[in-house]
Amino acid sequence: MVEGPSDFTVSIHYDRRLYEHDIAGSMAHVRMLARQGIIDEEEMGRIVDGLMEIREEISTGEFPWKPGLEDLHMNIESRLAEKIGSAAGKLHTARSRNDQIALDMRMYARQAIAGILGGLHGFREIIVDAAEAHADVVLPGYTHLQRGQPVLLAHHLLAYFEMLGRDVQRFQRAAEMADSMPLGSGAIGGSPYPLDRRSVASELGFSRISANSMDAVSDRDFVVDVLAASATCMMHLSRLSEELILWSSEEFGFVRLADAHTTGSSMMPQKRNPDYAELTRGRTGRVFGNLMALLTTLKGLPLTYNRDLQEDKEGLFDSVDTLLACLDVCAEMVATMTVDRGAMRAAADTASLLATDFADYLVAKRMPFRQAHGVVASMSRDAVSSGRSIKDLTLEELKGYSELFEGDVLGIDADSSIDDRKVEGGTARSQVEVAIVTARRSIEAGIEESTSAVGGRHSGEIDAYLRRFRSMGSAGRDS
Repeated sequence: MVEGPSDFTVSIHYDRRLYEHDIAGSMAHVRMLARQGIIDEEEMGRIVDGLMEIREEISTGEFPWKPGLEDLHMNIESRLAEKIGSAAGKLHTARSRNDQIALDMRMYARQAIAGILGGLHGFREIIVDAAEAHADVVLPGYTHLQRGQPVLLAHHLLAYFEMLGRDVQRFQRAAEMADSMPLGSGAIGGSPYPLDRRSVASELGFSRISANSMDAVSDRDFVVDVLAASATCMMHLSRLSEELILWSSEEFGFVRLADAHTTGSSMMPQKRNPDYAELTRGRTGRVFGNLMALLTTLKGLPLTYNRDLQEDKEGLFDSVDTLLACLDVCAEMVATMTVDRGAMRAAADTASLLATDFADYLVAKRMPFRQAHGVVASMSRDAVSSGRSIKDLTLEELKGYSELFEGDVLGIDADSSIDDRKVEGGTARSQVEVAIVTARRSIEAGIEESTSAVGGRHSGEIDAYLRRFRSMGSAGRDS
């Protein structure tokens, strides 16, 4: 609760999260000031040493945060003055809090994206492992949540591999949009000092500097890009979670989620609720909301900096944290789920799923597809009315619908249906085998592209998340 007017402007309770980026930017800035002769070397050394001490204090929880100083920047500068005296005031030479926070946010965004990319690549590896482990499992493919045609579980899983691949591309583009160093833009119009902005950009791992000082201090498009990519990725995770919720229900019985990802009921002792999947689905809405909140904030802002931009941080932090947690949970659910191949196969063996294959059979005999569709529709209606399926019809009965039916039509089943779909990108076993090999190659290429997009200084974040996801192991459990 806000206790007074001054508390309304305080941001230290959340922007302190940027301390490493703020201190790194300050040290790069002050080193450049010394190189350019704007401050002397001795002052630069004292400032850098003081900032390093402050970084250690914050990391160990010993830093004396003062809400009365409002934000991260003023807390650090005030503490620096306590440590080294008046020389601390020279740190802010040729710099405004406007370009300072723009730099901090860009540095944070690039680091956060690196972690997300590592998680995405790791999850994609788990999906490929699961696809390979269950390469021969057959289940129904659905449209409108109605059984449509038999497909391979591997093919179904690899659809999510493709979705996450597009997410990788979105975050790489977001990283490239954040890769512009704004320091030196000042409050609005640049700086009268002989700054070497490019050397600061190089030290901080940026490939370019901002081209317009007014845009640099007010641009938050890169934050929108991160939030938009996060929202789309969460949508994909929500779709996966929804399927795991359905598949783990008694009505489907296709998978069993690990006990670690379910909870019991406070009243009904037999229940195993898919809470982790449900929470992922639920938190997707919050990430969507963070995107819309920032877009709404930005839409009415005149150039340049306005205090409204203080509202760019909490939503970004929340979306990044939520996405990383949900990537972790979804990867674990896939890696540890138990697949009931018998239940999947039984659902896929429903004869109605083969109706399209009967129509395709007639088309192969040169019957127009629309006519073939009508023939099989009549067969299906008549079979259902007599309590049978089209697979129960004898060859003589089939010939009553079309003389094009011959004895080989009786060989149509779920396996033949799958293997007939040999088109590139189809569910045939031969195509899925190729897709798995291709997927593994694309992951390695994607990791290299991601490292390039976020810059070498953030490759550690990518590697750290990859190691975590790889430690989950592959999903090879069948019941």
